[in-house]
Amino acid sequence: MKIRAITIGLLLAAAGTQSCQNVQKTDNKKETSQSVDSVAHSNDSLMNKIQQQTFQYFWEGAEPNSGMARERIHIDGVYPENDENVVTIGGSGFGIMGLIVGMERGYISKKEGEDRLNHIMDYLGKIPRFKGAWSHWYHGDTGKVKAFSEKDNGGDLVETAFLAQSLIVVREYLKNGSDTQKTIANKADELWKEIDWNHYTNGKNVLLWHWSPTHDFGMNHPIQGYDECLVTYVLAASSPTHGIDTAVYNQGWARDGKIKSDLKKFDIPIGIKHNAKEGQVGPLFWAHYSFLGLNPTGLKDQYVDYGEVVVNHAKINIAYAEENPNHYKGYGADKGWGWTASYSIKGYDAHHPDNDKSVISPTAALSSTPYTPKESLAFARYLFNNLGDKVWGKYGFYDAYSETENWFPQRYLAIDQGPIVVMMENYRSGLIWNLFMQAPEIQSGLKKLGFQSPNLK
Repeated sequence: MKIRAITIGLLLAAAGTQSCQNVQKTDNKKETSQSVDSVAHSNDSLMNKIQQQTFQYFWEGAEPNSGMARERIHIDGVYPENDENVVTIGGSGFGIMGLIVGMERGYISKKEGEDRLNHIMDYLGKIPRFKGAWSHWYHGDTGKVKAFSEKDNGGDLVETAFLAQSLIVVREYLKNGSDTQKTIANKADELWKEIDWNHYTNGKNVLLWHWSPTHDFGMNHPIQGYDECLVTYVLAASSPTHGIDTAVYNQGWARDGKIKSDLKKFDIPIGIKHNAKEGQVGPLFWAHYSFLGLNPTGLKDQYVDYGEVVVNHAKINIAYAEENPNHYKGYGADKGWGWTASYSIKGYDAHHPDNDKSVISPTAALSSTPYTPKESLAFARYLFNNLGDKVWGKYGFYDAYSETENWFPQRYLAIDQGPIVVMMENYRSGLIWNLFMQAPEIQSGLKKLGFQSPNLK
């Protein structure tokens, strides 16, 4: 019944859009204004519905002992890796920012949000850390590390960066509030300042992704651009306690300028060298994870314009959907589009236009709402109006689907649900962008790295 009601409402909204177009032809300014207001309201209602339902992944669906985000939630209750209670550090960072959205939007009360945040801050302070960094995964019920791989059993700097984004957002949101709010803000501030970013250079001009007390830097995975990791360097440069030198950014992330690219795809400038084969673009989460707090609009360094990079990344996905070279079902700019890392027909895959398995991941288009609002919202309407409860469930849209293969698994991943809530809010109000960008350390760190941004004071 709920899906039918939503579908009827969205069909009416679509009719309202057509009405707006017809009214414009009459050149009646008053009627046009009213119709535009009606469409804007329907868009707002649509985004609110998606945000509120997806938010529940991090609220109702949280691991109860830690209060943090489960790595995955399978509605069918089947967990082949026996990981129902495993929590994810990066996904929890996304969820913490989602909690701020929920408090601000009234999905939960301020008191409920504060209690949950306080509990999470205490949990984060108790579980094992590695030179201030957290591991990728923990067993939420015991607080013990769950190794991501054999040598990846220590600190994960990128996952830590995704969490650190949220710690700064929490601090900025609560720092001028009640005594309780200030206490939570201080806990978040202390946790962020304890991260030893400089340790993860291993004395070189590059950040390394992993460090383990048993395997040292044995993973030997340098973090170099471009992928989802830009915010790791911004935070490392911004740290007032363990900051890195600018040379680490320029030589490590930017590869001494080799990060620039003049290549195009579908006649759209790529703008940056993706960590992919020449001329390819990576999965769309590269345009989301670093930019949940870090506002890419007008964000430029001496090498690239990140605002153009992320918008064009989404546009390339749309152009690919329009071309649809494999003739998969349900593709198009006003239908299904968006490729990223998600569940796939055979396990898990990092989908992108050059690695298309007929699988579309709703988070790709929905988390791109600030970049391509028209196409992102058209995609949401397409899902509601054409696929309904095949793709929509307890915690919002399921992680992935394929119309071609008639594949509609009822499963979720934290790292895909979180960006939907946050990025839709950034489009609607700029809430998380504003909180993160106003932080004094971030202002200083961006200037230190030579960035320009309309958000720098």
